[in-house]
Amino acid sequence: MGDSPTKTSNAPTRRFVPRLDPPPQQRRWRSELGKALPALALFASVRLTGVIMAALWSLHLGRHPRTVLGLEWDGHWYWHISQYGYGLTVHPVRGHSVYNDLAFFPLFPGLIRAVGTVLPIGPINVALFITWSAALVAAWGVYAVGEVLHGRRVGIILVALWALLPHAIILTMAYTEPLMTAFAAWSLYAVLTRRWLTAGTLAVLAGLCRPNGLAVAAAVVTGAVAHLWQLRRAGVPTAPRAWAAAAVAPLGWLGYIGWVGLRTHDPVGYFHVQSLWGSRFDFGRYTAHTFKHLIVGHDTLVVYVTAAIVLGSMLLFLFCVLNGMPLPLLAYCAVLIVMAVGGTHFFTSKPRFLLPAFPLLLPLALHLARSRLRTIAVLLTTLACVSLFYGTYLLTVSHRTL
Repeated sequence: MGDSPTKTSNAPTRRFVPRLDPPPQQRRWRSELGKALPALALFASVRLTGVIMAALWSLHLGRHPRTVLGLEWDGHWYWHISQYGYGLTVHPVRGHSVYNDLAFFPLFPGLIRAVGTVLPIGPINVALFITWSAALVAAWGVYAVGEVLHGRRVGIILVALWALLPHAIILTMAYTEPLMTAFAAWSLYAVLTRRWLTAGTLAVLAGLCRPNGLAVAAAVVTGAVAHLWQLRRAGVPTAPRAWAAAAVAPLGWLGYIGWVGLRTHDPVGYFHVQSLWGSRFDFGRYTAHTFKHLIVGHDTLVVYVTAAIVLGSMLLFLFCVLNGMPLPLLAYCAVLIVMAVGGTHFFTSKPRFLLPAFPLLLPLALHLARSRLRTIAVLLTTLACVSLFYGTYLLTVSHRTL
């Protein structure tokens, strides 16, 4: 028998294309994001509910939600700087204050202008886009700090507690707290994991966001000094990156203070501008006087809630010290508390100044992490009701400055 004829096929020959795996660093960040997704989903759902409630009540009062979220109080100043630059001074009809826009740090309005050139949706929408994006990045950083210190469960609960703070509505407004907290949280994470150049760079950016961004530089310097001291005691050569981080961390804050000094021809010109707003550092005398007033007199709900938050923050800081919180986190929270409590004027803004101090919530997160799931659910649901309704009241009904 002869050989059978060979069958031929007209199908095209497949070429072997090797699969390119993502680099290890990219795979690592994907893994970290996957672990953080429950915390981010919880944060986004809570804050989105807060936005919806505030928007509905704003419409009920005849006000546009975008105006309420994007142009209230400091938001209007940031919008004006982003469109026209610095140079606005307002002399109120009543009182002796002089409002100068040099009191506002430049990174947020600069971002509004820069992003607005490539995303033509209007400056107010751009400002809200930046703050909402920054709030999510901040929530991820808050989770990362909690997770690296005490595990995933604590990280998720820490994000939930931070999202449910009474003044957390500010995280969805055109304010700088979300942006600063994003830089602060990831800078603290970098310090804890000894990524010194990243920590220093993020501290510079935080220092360009707000006056209390100086707290991030304090954390980086404290962490670097403690690390270098440990190396010296162990007889290990010093780490140049830690030295570099400590050196550059304050440059953002110092750079803007110096620029205002040049512009006003006064080395302490920035502090003079702040004093014209009525904001000075008096080592807590104004705060103590306000507490005395609340004891012997009476005031609005917002003032009493502010007093409770200030006292609660100081008590939580004591718990953090007793629980042995890492020194960089203690330094960060200490500077935020000192600047908030020691400053004059704008008493009802103090909870906003303390909003970036999320490590203060770690003792509560640790305690809750040991509780039963039912206890956690009941407590967080109760906090959500209080936070969401109070945030709506704060933004749409109360006339106190945030």
